[in-house]
Amino acid sequence: MAAARLRLLSAGLLSPAVSRARHSSSLQGLRALSTLSTTLGSGAGEDEIERIRREFEDAKRNYLSIPVAIKDMAKMNPQGIYVNKNVKLDDLQVYGFDYDYTLSHYSEHLQCLIYDLAKKHLVNELKYPESCLKYEYDHGFPIRGLYYDRLKGCLLKLDFFGSIEPDGCFFGRRKLSLSEIKELYGTRHIGRDQARQLVGLMDVFCFSEHFVDAKLEFDASYVYEDVNQSIQHVHRSGLIHRKILSEPQKYLIKNSQVFRFLKMLREKGKNLFLLTNSPFYFVDGGMSYLLEDEHFDGNSWRELFDVVIAQANKPTFYNSDHPFRVYDTQKDTLAFTAVDKFLPNEVYYHGCLKSFLQITKWRGPEVIYFGDHLLSDLRGPAKAGWRTAAVIRELEDEIEIQNGDSYRFQQAKLSIIHDLLGKVHATVVSTEKGQVYRALLDELNAERRQCRSAMRDLFNSSFGATFLTDTGRESSFAYHIHQYADIYTSKLENFLSYAPESWLHPPHDIKIMPHNAKVPASLFSGS
Repeated sequence: MAAARLRLLSAGLLSPAVSRARHSSSLQGLRALSTLSTTLGSGAGEDEIERIRREFEDAKRNYLSIPVAIKDMAKMNPQGIYVNKNVKLDDLQVYGFDYDYTLSHYSEHLQCLIYDLAKKHLVNELKYPESCLKYEYDHGFPIRGLYYDRLKGCLLKLDFFGSIEPDGCFFGRRKLSLSEIKELYGTRHIGRDQARQLVGLMDVFCFSEHFVDAKLEFDASYVYEDVNQSIQHVHRSGLIHRKILSEPQKYLIKNSQVFRFLKMLREKGKNLFLLTNSPFYFVDGGMSYLLEDEHFDGNSWRELFDVVIAQANKPTFYNSDHPFRVYDTQKDTLAFTAVDKFLPNEVYYHGCLKSFLQITKWRGPEVIYFGDHLLSDLRGPAKAGWRTAAVIRELEDEIEIQNGDSYRFQQAKLSIIHDLLGKVHATVVSTEKGQVYRALLDELNAERRQCRSAMRDLFNSSFGATFLTDTGRESSFAYHIHQYADIYTSKLENFLSYAPESWLHPPHDIKIMPHNAKVPASLFSGS
């Protein structure tokens, strides 16, 4: 899947088969780049700069050969568990799970369905132009972790520190230039305080929330409210749930490994609970379909869990005082009696974290909760002292791309260019040969732009990688993972590859996001 997206290879930028002689030539060229700074810092004249420029050109001609050193680098595990904070699995006695995109996963058809149902509501109920019906959901445009500015109507990608990605600001489908971004916002750096006023698109359901068409002459805030209302209607009315259950084979992806994981936890004596915002009939229909080929010791998937809570209203669940209600699965009614204990085979609605802790006596670090939505699912448990695990499907594909020769080739170039640019900038301060230096600076900057563009296109041609910005910084989405997820992985069954007594800890040379491997320029220095 990821291999099909390596556009640089298909475009002929990289040669899949090169001789050892060309590998050696490439290494020499890259090493020549990494030693430019020595000459720049020596106060050399224009003749020396011209010589460096020729070496630079020689090195660029050797780029087509991928250095052997890159191929020998260790690769990250796409199915790995990545750690922000130490977690000792043996200490965990209680495992909690969200349903959508955690226990269950969906095909790409789901986003098209949500999009289509929402736009019909906009046209039929809110009287939007019928021309809206012609638009189709574009899987290749959005990525997870974007922000929508409901006042200005822009879709933004922010970095770890709250700065707008230079190539990551769109109005409708039109990418705004850097000058247009500064005209709108005054600066690229809007900061996290101002970012809180934006609408964060953290989960996959939010993707289809924004199809602002630049040609529609509506106030952006009105369009946002209407589109948001339509998306909410699709979910709260049950339209989306009934449609999925009518064609589960089209929308749901079966995975026997999830059942293996849950069963393994039960056999180890762990307590399990399900905490979801979805209605019970939808969860029951989905789980029954997903596990219909498995063999239970009992009669129902519900016997895998000690507690089942539906329509929990997260994130309100974590800070409200709402009481639990017993849900009658046969009559579709809620009981009026108080809930002071959780009984086997019962289903509960609503509730709050305070009551949940009082009833179960499950405390702090012995509990881990798995979810896909960083704010609705994980922020509350993190503040309550639970351990948290983010399930992020995009992680696997992005690591596959980062492991590829195309990405590492461009990253190696970018690393060397960044080193050179830093030293060129430092040299410019103390020299009068500004014109000569600026010419070299322009060439290096152009090479840097080419690298960034090539790396972005490997992931998503509009917004690039989910976890990284074009400048190499972690994205705002990565910031939220770092803040609210103790561990993160692409799917639940990845835990089957780890011993139950494993102690998960960050690498000693931890970066902000430990799965983001770096290709250092020092790799190409020396003989």
